[in-house]
Amino acid sequence: MNSRTGSAGSARAALLILADGRFPAGGHAHSGGVEAAVKAGRIRDAAGLGAFCHGRLHTTGLTAAALAAAAAAGVDALALDAAADARTASPALRTTARRLGRQLMRAARAVWPSPELDALAAARPKGAHQPVVLGLTARSAGLTERDAAYCAVYETVSASASAAVRLLGLDPFEATGVLARLAPAMDQVADRATAAAAKGIDELPAASAPLLDVTAEQHAAWSVRLFAS
Repeated sequence: MNSRTGSAGSARAALLILADGRFPAGGHAHSGGVEAAVKAGRIRDAAGLGAFCHGRLHTTGLTAAALAAAAAAGVDALALDAAADARTASPALRTTARRLGRQLMRAARAVWPSPELDALAAARPKGAHQPVVLGLTARSAGLTERDAAYCAVYETVSASASAAVRLLGLDPFEATGVLARLAPAMDQVADRATAAAAKGIDELPAASAPLLDVTAEQHAAWSVRLFAS
């Protein structure tokens, strides 16, 4: 095996590890808005889950993927963190994003240590936004900007699908089918995010989902809930 083949193989393995839902970054404790949507009756079955994930993918998913791609490209992480803050209207979601970023940072520094991760952790001890940490983790693992975008878009919908299984008792095969049918949309969003990231911070998408912002604030005030967000 030549060095180039070995390097490519290592990158593929790193991508699989980072995208794996078992990577210890805390995502399993969050529903991505599904818990509130289920309670409101907006998600009742696989069709409802598919519609929810499609909308989430093209709004907050696109924004997160572009931030991740930009961080993987080496754009200033602190500037990107500020850009993520400006693109997250809900205080509850900003808190969640930083909590997830802090958890991902712990795992990333253990698995793929790098001076860039150390510098961001020192500058943001309470946590940087998760997509920024994700992109910097991908960079530290030797992954590309598009790899980072793919990780972000897949995480955007996979966490929601997993939460729906637990909240609705949805058949796991149906939930996985939802993700498979979203594959073309994931490709499209990853491509758009990567292209936007190459144009600089001012050109990053600011797509949002106001209903997710509203329900995130409501969910944060619940006294009893299964998921942290």
